[in-house]
Amino acid sequence: MTRTRALLLLLVNLLTELVLSGWSTARVILTPRGLVQPGFARLDYGDLGPGAASLLGVLVTLTPGTTSLEIDTERHEIRLHILDASQTEATLVAIEHDFVRPLRILSGATP
Repeated sequence: MTRTRALLLLLVNLLTELVLSGWSTARVILTPRGLVQPGFARLDYGDLGPGAASLLGVLVTLTPGTTSLEIDTERHEIRLHILDASQTEATLVAIEHDFVRPLRILSGATP
């Protein structure tokens, strides 16, 4: 995949996630109290450099329902707050697919 295609894919994925996550977050907010439990997770971003990891943190934070709290450059992890912890695994898989993979290509890291 070329860098241009990776950039377009990243933009499309961000816009898609903004809509889907926004809808999901609205549902969570409107759900009766006690049914949704927020939580924390760690996202391994692998061999992305510090700049790409920062951009990943911004993309994650812009997506409703997730917030990056800390980027650990020694462990190559981002600590996340997730609005609905029951969806943690699906959220991490989506972030990997939608954001980390295109960022690897854009940054020249191993795809």
